[in-house]
Amino acid sequence: MPSRILPEQFLAMLADLGLDELKAALAEGEPCTSVRLNVSKNVTEEDIRFKGSRIPWCEAGLYLDQRPKFTFDPALHQGCYYVQEASSMFHGYIVKKLFGNAGSPVRVLDSCAAPGGKTTGVIDSLPAGSLVVANEYVPSRAAVLRENLIKWSYPSCVVTRGDTAAFRRLKDTFDLIVADVPCSGEGMMRKDADAISQWSAGLIHECTERQWDIVNNLWSSLKPGGIMIYSTCTFNRSENEEMVERIINEFGAESIAIDIAPEWGIAGGIGTDANCYRFMPHRLRGEGLFVAILRKPGEMRCERQKGKNKTKNAKSTPQLTSAKSWLTDEAAAEMEIYADEDRINAFPSLHADTLRKIKKELDVIHEGILMGNVKGRDLIPSQSLALSPCLRKDAFPTVEIDSQTAITYLSGDAITLPDGTPRGFILLTHFDRPLGFVKNIGNRSNNLYPTPWRIKSKIN
Repeated sequence: MPSRILPEQFLAMLADLGLDELKAALAEGEPCTSVRLNVSKNVTEEDIRFKGSRIPWCEAGLYLDQRPKFTFDPALHQGCYYVQEASSMFHGYIVKKLFGNAGSPVRVLDSCAAPGGKTTGVIDSLPAGSLVVANEYVPSRAAVLRENLIKWSYPSCVVTRGDTAAFRRLKDTFDLIVADVPCSGEGMMRKDADAISQWSAGLIHECTERQWDIVNNLWSSLKPGGIMIYSTCTFNRSENEEMVERIINEFGAESIAIDIAPEWGIAGGIGTDANCYRFMPHRLRGEGLFVAILRKPGEMRCERQKGKNKTKNAKSTPQLTSAKSWLTDEAAAEMEIYADEDRINAFPSLHADTLRKIKKELDVIHEGILMGNVKGRDLIPSQSLALSPCLRKDAFPTVEIDSQTAITYLSGDAITLPDGTPRGFILLTHFDRPLGFVKNIGNRSNNLYPTPWRIKSKIN
């Protein structure tokens, strides 16, 4: 591959920062391919079709020697792994260091969350039962975020769509805020040609203004003593160290350090006393990333959150009864099950009050488990339920299918069920893991895989 031509002004900036060695890595180096396994689904390296080497800062992360055709791997659609850039897996490491031994659930906001890689990494590092709110401003990106989080199948999750300004009204709500803010994208120049063509000093200035607006919007929703993880995928100081110093100076934030191994190759901040973590491709296997950890002044109080199992609708319906019967006994005891227009949802009672507060301020596009959609007298089970660990193993008849049939199903085409398959809703499985629902009507089966998620390309 020919060398990338980088902007002269950008190269001069790297020289001023003492990063001359980075120039060659950006101009000539190739990005690596990496995945992170879904530990909540007990996925191991033996369960996936490719092998790799471990990523130092992520126990579930793997570097791959080549890039497979992920689209045509059913395990990706089952939420068994996430294709994620290796440097970005560091967020999960931070959260595990800071909250892994918290002992009780915490509330987390991922404020600029699409497409969901950092969110899923954070989920896997939190105490059990923690609430995760994942927000995205751009509608198309919010739809992708929703899809990816449904596939990851964490029940205590809310996906919102809106401006971060709305979080100003949720004062002292979150123990942790992840602010992976929009940036000039200098760290993505090996992966995205647009990051090179769009780069300018003016873009950096625009990004710094937007980043400060986002941080300013979020700060009041962080509890006293709470943690903000501020990050970008860029190299310049304006969006990185200078922004961190502004947060420290204007909000009185405390810079937090965590232990890292020197052999990982993570660099410190440039021209600052704050604790910063710089990932740069001439030092490690990964793309550009900047991270800083900041604590809000004050003492964090551990809330004893109490949830009561109840149904929001005063009158039970056959659909609500059916939905409850599809859950494991443990999940049914811990969930509120309720109707929302033509949808039946299940959501952890522990966080129900917080969800109601969020709904007053933001557009919620997913909450907990979407159990199904009401159509006439029927409740059509959803893909969210199919992939959920809260689904009873005996709730639906199952049919195991091979890889070729799985791709046919994921493409939205009809599949042929074995003779003797009962009529009604059937849960398809692949390697004994749920894949999705069909409805067997005798002479044929209706494919219930969500239309927007279907594979549109063909295997060459």
